[in-house]
Amino acid sequence: MLDRRELLKRAGIAALATGLGPARAFALDPTVVLPFDNGKRPLVKYPQKRPMIVLTSRPPQLETPFSVFDDGPITANDAFFVRYHLAGIPYTIDPDKFTLAIKGKVDRPLSLSLKDIRKLPAVELVAVNQCSGNSRGFFEPRVAGGQLGNGAMGNARWRGVPLKTVLDMAGVQQGARQVTLNGMDGPVMDTTPDFVKALDIDHARDGEVMLAYGMNGEDLPFLNGFPLRLVVPGYYGTYWVKHLNEITVIDSVFDGFWMKSAYRIPDTPCNCVEPGTAPKATIPINRFTVRSFFTNVSNDGKLKARKTTKLKGIAFDGGKGIKEVAVSTDNGETWTPAKLGKDLGKYSFREWTLPVKLVPGFYDLRVRATNNADDTQPIEPRWNPAGYLRNVVETVRVTAA
Repeated sequence: MLDRRELLKRAGIAALATGLGPARAFALDPTVVLPFDNGKRPLVKYPQKRPMIVLTSRPPQLETPFSVFDDGPITANDAFFVRYHLAGIPYTIDPDKFTLAIKGKVDRPLSLSLKDIRKLPAVELVAVNQCSGNSRGFFEPRVAGGQLGNGAMGNARWRGVPLKTVLDMAGVQQGARQVTLNGMDGPVMDTTPDFVKALDIDHARDGEVMLAYGMNGEDLPFLNGFPLRLVVPGYYGTYWVKHLNEITVIDSVFDGFWMKSAYRIPDTPCNCVEPGTAPKATIPINRFTVRSFFTNVSNDGKLKARKTTKLKGIAFDGGKGIKEVAVSTDNGETWTPAKLGKDLGKYSFREWTLPVKLVPGFYDLRVRATNNADDTQPIEPRWNPAGYLRNVVETVRVTAA
């Protein structure tokens, strides 16, 4: 466990807290152009991070350069995406004084230090964290919100304590319906609602939702939630509250802004509506859809004709697990099953590979995943006004020569 001085030294938090904006302090010359309108973005190096694609600097929203996902199924801590909603970031956390409160409809309200939490039996789980707005920049017609490419996701080995453990220690009272979750980041204006999320009590106590203090064998990076964050496997990142310090058990359905008004999807079988229309009813966003990607080829790529090329990529879903990945080299006319890589768990990225040999010409390569519930990706993209849940069959256009 880092002490406060070492944390400030390693994370560079002191520099961030002086008022010298991170983008100004660590800006680099390179930029990237994401493949949609107004897709030019700066690359910026924040403390504990390699150069990342910057959407906003206050608060930091950092997207992972997509080439990182070709390095393997685990996303390195220094390349893991960053998402904040509120600019009041707790730069002066003292890990020795940090406490997590468990209160509300419990028999024994608790105040746990990090030392207390780390003494409890630990578990590890490999799971994808994906921003709800990942890939929003590709929606047509365009929707409001951060215009992200495909890099607002990452896969890590999380270490911590099941949320169930501390809830059982506190003694959840009969009639409890939900738990609310709050972190140390906050709004800079009184009129801005604090970022508080909620989970149904049975979900919170399923043994998989985790209070995580470790990420890929290290302490959590500051921008990824140090010293404690919630991990909600298979669910979008909006529920993965960072700098978590308050859990409240309630006997009602929480009606805070970030549950009742924000992060809602159409209440339809496909969670979609006709482009340009509004849904009649909505529900809170929840589990991931099925997704798959190429990682070693991209649009306008060039392959050697008549020589074997190993196509490579990743696939994942909301927790059923990936059963099959198939690739088409003829724009979806025929499909060939790929070889799946090591299974790191049902919430993890699953690598896949497929060797192909192409004659000279132009190709639309497509990749499609199927999970163990036989859910797959649609050929045509689905639309909703918030720009969530994108999981269309991905296509890359390449030349073999």
